[in-house]
Amino acid sequence: MEETVSAVDVRLGARSYRVSIGSGLLASLGDFLKDTGLRGKCAVITDSTVGPIYGTVVCESLVRAGFLPVSLQVPAGEQSKSLSSAGELCERMIAAGLDRHAFVVALGGGVVGDLAGFVAAIYQRGVPYVQVPTTIVAQVDSAVGGKTGVNAAHGKNLIGAFHQPRLVLADVETLRTLPAREFNEGCAEIVKHAIIRDRALFDSLAKFDRLDSRALAGLIERNVAIKAAIVSADEHETTGERALLNFGHTVGHGIEAAAGYGRFLHGEAVSLGIVAASLLSMKKAGLSQTEHEAILARLRQFELPTRLASDVSTETILTALRADKKFDAGQVRFILTPRIGEAFVAKDVTLAEIRETVEA
Repeated sequence: MEETVSAVDVRLGARSYRVSIGSGLLASLGDFLKDTGLRGKCAVITDSTVGPIYGTVVCESLVRAGFLPVSLQVPAGEQSKSLSSAGELCERMIAAGLDRHAFVVALGGGVVGDLAGFVAAIYQRGVPYVQVPTTIVAQVDSAVGGKTGVNAAHGKNLIGAFHQPRLVLADVETLRTLPAREFNEGCAEIVKHAIIRDRALFDSLAKFDRLDSRALAGLIERNVAIKAAIVSADEHETTGERALLNFGHTVGHGIEAAAGYGRFLHGEAVSLGIVAASLLSMKKAGLSQTEHEAILARLRQFELPTRLASDVSTETILTALRADKKFDAGQVRFILTPRIGEAFVAKDVTLAEIRETVEA
């Protein structure tokens, strides 16, 4: 096992778990799992991109540790994050003889993690699962916190459940195989965390070197710690603390749905949502022009979009936004930032203001 493994604990009482971060951890997955108390059969759910690269090493590690894995693959892409895909996976797990004592391993990016977690939440009324995220966006965000789900025709993540994993294993070596576009889209979530919680992190990104494994592991650890602290304080998004993680996502999810899932990667849509949130923050929360420009510069550093294509209609975005979970009793719970490193939930942002911002 890699000698340098850092750990962040997500403290949720009986549902607490550890996020282990390091280089070259996939071959030791089985050893990590033995410490969780999981035993026997498991479904390794992955996709057509990640499976051929890492499926064998993961399954071999599980077999060496005494587990009985069954590999199940879905087509890569947002289109697999659907009720029909979840139902098909459940049927395949039943056919493979996985009972209520089995568990699920989610091997892949955010789509696989959300889909496999949702399958674990509903299969046999709920079985354990572990997250093995292989993208930036999954390692710093979606694999941590227990939000699982699939998309509906009317919007993103509208069908799902809170279901915490037993373990998250983030091997930063998997990030080396990511194409530049996929690597950069994950950095939108890192920029988001920095804006809402950590000015020092925001400033340090200016010197970030993706080829430095130690620096990359440290960056993942810092972002996981931010997410873990917020989730531990507000697991089910009831106090408003966890809602801060939606910074940039209100408009971002609307853009994803309006453009058609797959046109924008999640982080690219979130980048555009961050621009919208920053513009609204100048108008409603006192964010300075200088800090707004700094946010734009940080997004552009990672080659993320900051202008919306003219063929994505504002009205289609607003229609998708109205169906979003952040639209509450006719009001939008919009996250604003008065300065980099801080954020709050605003309930006085109107649809007219969002329309004006999207047009801008």
